[in-house]
This record gives sequence, C-alpha cells and structure tokens, in this order.
Amino acid sequence: MKLNLKRPIVFFDLETTGVDTARDRIVEISMIKIMPDGEEQTRTRRLNPGIPIPPEATAVHGITDEDVRDCPTFARVAKSLADFIRGCDFGGFNSNRFDLPVLVEEFMRAGVDVDFHRRRFVDVQNIFHKKEQRTLVAAYRFYCGKELDDAHAAEADTRAAYEVLQAQLDRYDDLENDIDFLADYSSQGKCADFAGRILYNERGEEIFNFGKFRGCSVAEVFRREPSYYSWMMNGDFPLYTKKVITEIRLREKTETHS
Repeated sequence: MKLNLKRPIVFFDLETTGVDTARDRIVEISMIKIMPDGEEQTRTRRLNPGIPIPPEATAVHGITDEDVRDCPTFARVAKSLADFIRGCDFGGFNSNRFDLPVLVEEFMRAGVDVDFHRRRFVDVQNIFHKKEQRTLVAAYRFYCGKELDDAHAAEADTRAAYEVLQAQLDRYDDLENDIDFLADYSSQGKCADFAGRILYNERGEEIFNFGKFRGCSVAEVFRREPSYYSWMMNGDFPLYTKKVITEIRLREKTETHS
C-alpha cells in the first residue's frame, strides 16, 4: 500500500561500531526519502568512525577499518545530511531504540543542530512485534514473500523496513495509513530524550527510566539530591540525555527564582 504522506518520510538504517548509543559510531548510513507523491531519493555511504571497528561488529555487517579508511567522517557530511532530512518524518526497524539515538548523538558531536522535536517516528519493528513477534529477516519473508539476502547491509535493511511497512498496511485493516497514527502505534512510551533514559508520565512530567530513581520525577530528584545531576553529567550518558536533564535543571532554577 502506498503511504499516505503529509510530508516526506525518511527510512534509514545504520551500521555501527557497536550497540552503545552513547559511545559507538556510524560506519554506514542509508536513507530512503519518500516524497508525498511517491518519488524516492536514496543516499547510502560509508563513514570513517574515527575509532577502531571491533571484530564482533565486523562479523555482523562485514565492514572493516580498511574499508572505511578513506571515507569521510560523520562531521564532514553532517550538514548535507541535515539538509536531506529537514522537514521529514522518520521510519525504520528498531530505529526508535537504536538508530535514532545514535544519529542524534552523531549530529551533536558534529555541532550540527537538527530539530527532531516536531518529527514523527515510525518503528516498523514495534508494529511487527505487536502483530507477529519476529526479526526483520522473518518480517520481510512473512510480509513481502521475499528473502532478505543482504541482511545487515544498511541499504538492504532500509528498503526492507520501508517495504515491510507498506505490506503491514495492506495486511492489517486496523492500521491507519497515517504517519501520526503509525508513530503513536509503534511508540514504546513517550520519551523526553531519544535514548529512553527519561520518559514522560501521564501528567507530562519527566521521570527517570533507569536506576534507583526509576519512575521518580527528574526535577524532584535534582531538588533533593543535586549531586545526582552532577553524577549524570560526568557519567557515560548520551549527549542528548545530558542536554535534556540540563534543560530540566535550568527550568527548575528559573521557576524557583521567578
């Protein structure tokens, strides 16, 4: 089923040096931008992550240090990528939990400001898991009747995610062909950051989603234990998570003094 789009949507997939959204880097990125009229624009390129690619990562995607030795860094292509995705919604497979947080971190390291707040994010893995409980390879076989021969190649995974979403819309009558609906359906709770460390509760307040203060108000914890903010800022948390907690802390200080 052709997607019903109000604005362009970018399906994307990353191959990385590992699975730590705060520390690992992109070695290959593929994006397919679908315009409301159905026109497609594809960009795929390998990147030099600036750090060694561990053997266990190479075993997954097949990309070695030598393969990317002469490739540009993310910082060199960040502005052109930002232009490519400007005004777009996003889609992918497990993209909300992994690819999106990694991409946000890379933009922040590069010093390129990309506003993701007004975008919608459709994770077809979450739709798939709610419906069938499978992997991308199985999802592609199940929905599209084809084998994903190049699994873990960024462009193949990107296109597979796009095709799976189209097939899901054909298969399930209760799925609305509307990006707002699909983003809400495929979300796993509303996050204040992209790594899922900070969530919103039913009152719209930021709460911790980890550790000893899980479920507690971020603002309240920082008021009671200011050292917890310092611990997070000095810890191995994603840059965007640190940005979010800093905004909360500054907001609380402003409200206290007003």
